[in-house]
Amino acid sequence: MKKVIATTQAPAAIGPYSQAIQVDKFLFASGQLGLIPETGAFPEGGVKEQAAQAFKNIRAILTEADYGLGDIVKTTVFLADINDFAVVNEVYATQFDGAYPARSAVAVKSLPKNGLVEVEVIAYKG
Repeated sequence: MKKVIATTQAPAAIGPYSQAIQVDKFLFASGQLGLIPETGAFPEGGVKEQAAQAFKNIRAILTEADYGLGDIVKTTVFLADINDFAVVNEVYATQFDGAYPARSAVAVKSLPKNGLVEVEVIAYKG
């Protein structure tokens, strides 16, 4: 059974998509920019602050579906500038207890709203 997951604690979708979809024990979360849900703006600073906010948004979506960061099995990180990889990696490393999920990280030409980083996740609750 497919279930749509939505929370006001993460930014609303800026297009025709859901924040996340739960199918059985899997949760597929759409990519999260580092937007502050209340304002729709990026936090002051740069890629580090945007990455931290993206993970806050991911946590909010996971929480809404009764999942946690420890349930993430795969992430994809999209970077507007591959030179930001090390900074984003520092933020990323603090999100997990050492049992890191599988991950892909790619540089893209641009991100929505001129964001610097976007993170999408797949979680599994077994």
